[in-house]
Amino acid sequence: MAESVVSLHRPGALALAALPSLSLYVHLPWCLKKCPYCDFNSHERAGGALPERAYLDALVADLEAALPMVWGRRVHSIFIGGGTPSLFEPASIDRLLADIRARVPLEPGCEVTLEANPGTFERERFRAFRAAGVTRLSVGVQSFDDRLLAAVGRVHDAAQAHAAVAEARAAFDTFNIDLMYALPGQTLEMLQADLDAALAHEPPHLSVYHLTLEPNTVFATRPPSGLPDDDLASDMLDAIVARTGGAGLARYEVSAFARPGHRCVHNLNYWQFGDYLGIGAGAHGKLSFAHRIVRQVRWRDPATYIARAMAGQAVSNEHEVAADQLPFEFVLNALRLREGFELQRFVERTGLPLQSIRRPLEAAERQGLLQRDLQRAWPTDRGFDFLSDLQSLFLPSA
Repeated sequence: MAESVVSLHRPGALALAALPSLSLYVHLPWCLKKCPYCDFNSHERAGGALPERAYLDALVADLEAALPMVWGRRVHSIFIGGGTPSLFEPASIDRLLADIRARVPLEPGCEVTLEANPGTFERERFRAFRAAGVTRLSVGVQSFDDRLLAAVGRVHDAAQAHAAVAEARAAFDTFNIDLMYALPGQTLEMLQADLDAALAHEPPHLSVYHLTLEPNTVFATRPPSGLPDDDLASDMLDAIVARTGGAGLARYEVSAFARPGHRCVHNLNYWQFGDYLGIGAGAHGKLSFAHRIVRQVRWRDPATYIARAMAGQAVSNEHEVAADQLPFEFVLNALRLREGFELQRFVERTGLPLQSIRRPLEAAERQGLLQRDLQRAWPTDRGFDFLSDLQSLFLPSA
């Protein structure tokens, strides 16, 4: 075992009685076109075939180099994100999952999600992805309105979106539709039409995100005109919550709605401050050890990542999370859940005593942002609406 791995097992500031559940995130960074709002590590396909074989070789090398950090731990979920992973051949996804299964033990019934776009080219692959071992598809529709799709730079149209969702419904027992709201020029009536279109497909899971102008994106430097104001965006969110609830989709997380039995296992692990090993260009990871919690980032540029991974150096930087940062990092995830978190889970996942968050919990209660009992703490309706204010109470300086 490498000296750096040995050092992770040495005594430290924390004392975790048990390790949390472990997920695996795999990043496939290429897409047909970079969307102007996207701040993920994605790279436009320059033409010609993708370097799938070389990239898969790098992923295997990356995973093998990371095995000493997760040795003996079962993987509860796998998420293949991007970019647009559905650009990869189904045979490549089949090989990827086979390589993973050969190297890490998977929990029985392990959820395997793959992100896909609605283009006809990708849609024809959906059944093959299911045959390769993908159990859950997440379709990046964003809108069923051609005008809105053009406004946010998407390459598919509404007809392709409907066809893709229909194909996902036919091929998968569970799937997700991604929608966005507060889009340029969008009215409340247009949002209602998007919800009508999405709910007509009876999705088991729906994710709905507010368009945000993230740094280092085209929209950040050249904001689109006609963005809804805060009041209209709030009305849109109210409509989303009402319509999804009426259709049997419960809001279990700030942006996620699901029918019973269809919550996303992988994302739940993030929100419950579980561990995740991230492999692939620009992938992030969080891993717990008995006395410390470590975050990692892989090299972002695909070519650089391939070269570094094959040399056993896929990680570009790694740091131990300071104990005083853990309360905020924990609630940044856990308070996104409608049901909040078990108080004992905070102790188990951070290695810190509950006393360390007594003051912010009390402050949040006084401000009407949070409720709790002897077992659990959860955001109130007001806390859910002003989640950033609630989470900020747990910052070290608060």
